[in-house]
Amino acid sequence: MSAKSSKSKNLSQEEEALLQDYSRDLSTKSSAFFYGNAAIVSAVPIWLFWKIHQMEPTNNYIYFILGTLFTAYLISFAYKNVKFVLKHKIFQNLDNVFPNEKEKKNEDRSLRKKNEIAEYEATTYSIFYNNSLFLFILLVASFVIFKNFTPLFNYFLSMSIASGLLALFSTSK
Repeated sequence: MSAKSSKSKNLSQEEEALLQDYSRDLSTKSSAFFYGNAAIVSAVPIWLFWKIHQMEPTNNYIYFILGTLFTAYLISFAYKNVKFVLKHKIFQNLDNVFPNEKEKKNEDRSLRKKNEIAEYEATTYSIFYNNSLFLFILLVASFVIFKNFTPLFNYFLSMSIASGLLALFSTSK
């Protein structure tokens, strides 16, 4: 009976590992990577508003910090959503690259390799796509839509709309 319970325990651990590969949850390393990238990208507009819109950082540092934190959260949310969708698409496309193998050991190794490749490609493309879209929306909002607003309102509206639309677009499939 103990052998049967240990086998079911191993099976549940294998199933848990398999489910984690296909879940929306991120590892701690991926979360830190996404939040770090999101913080950098959401801090880039500070230079834009400092040099072009003449918002002095020493006078507006509280607004810059709050705007950067809010935007970083929404950008990392978008990273996670886009990565989840892309990972499965990339994994399905890798079936042609790695043909199925008959042996169980080789099949498991092939699946792990496909999963690693899909994870890496989905992560890098998600970051590139979301950063590009965020900066494009931010520039259009800042220089075209809200150009006649005061710099502080321009900052808040441009950052909020750019990160909000990015998070919204990431939820569509």
